[in-house]
Amino acid sequence: MNIIYYHPLFNAQEWLAGIKQRLPQAEIREWQRGDERPADYALVWRPPHEMLANRRDLKAVFALGAGVDAILDQERKHPGTLPAGVPLLRLEDTGMAQQMQEYALSYVLRYFRRFDEYQALQQRQEWQPLDPHSLDDFTIGILGAGVLGQSVARKLTEFGFSVRCWSRSAKQIDGVQSFAGEAQRAAFLDGVKLVINLLPNTPETVGILNRELFAQLSTGAYLINIARGAHLVEADLLTALDQGQLAAATLDVFAREPLPQDHPFWRHPRVTITPHIAAITLPQQAMDQIVANIRALEAGHAPAGVVDRQRGY
Repeated sequence: MNIIYYHPLFNAQEWLAGIKQRLPQAEIREWQRGDERPADYALVWRPPHEMLANRRDLKAVFALGAGVDAILDQERKHPGTLPAGVPLLRLEDTGMAQQMQEYALSYVLRYFRRFDEYQALQQRQEWQPLDPHSLDDFTIGILGAGVLGQSVARKLTEFGFSVRCWSRSAKQIDGVQSFAGEAQRAAFLDGVKLVINLLPNTPETVGILNRELFAQLSTGAYLINIARGAHLVEADLLTALDQGQLAAATLDVFAREPLPQDHPFWRHPRVTITPHIAAITLPQQAMDQIVANIRALEAGHAPAGVVDRQRGY
């Protein structure tokens, strides 16, 4: 069994050693330009076109992340980047769900308890108790009801929040109100005080966080974007904040990363920035899942996390 690996940022030696420890019979190597030797499996993140394009012997391509928008975008721009008929698999959870829970909960509570406003008051040296939000008027809406969206929704219900989800197809989540499709999006948004974006990045969802969506939320609503920067129309967010339609926004992802130094988000008093760290790939858990899927494929069983290329997730 031959495995090739490519990631422009990860420590390659950690991954090569980890996979080899789990699959002693495998030959695994870091792919280099010009390497056309046989490969059964490819572990990749933003692979160069020539790495995969002509490989008809691959049994599967593993994306080293929960999102596969980057590699699918490469395929759209350079058809053939992904060999036809070869399944593409993404990571499912591998420790990301808990990280997303922690991130979302921390900022939900920050806004619910108005700690962001108290921080601003402290900077002005003002002692001023604020009227608290109540659970009755703090409905949370989650865009996206995949593994991560469902995990965040369940965690928030444990704190007594009224939570609703919106997704392409209907989902059943205990204690969470489910909405699906374009026909139900307006009903989903109506009355939402805080919206969390966890949608996959597809051509249909690009720019979904825009002025029309913001206008349908409760006045003074909050936004937490922990999906992709492409979902957000940045100018519309700045307008919504300046006009008071939105009270504040927490952004972990951006159209350009790192965020340029001259970007207005850096200076806006109601925007909180984190550097794409809401949920990172945990190598040990990721390798466990990848190896389990390789073993399933070798045994003729269905693997987990197969991507529908048309849907984009």
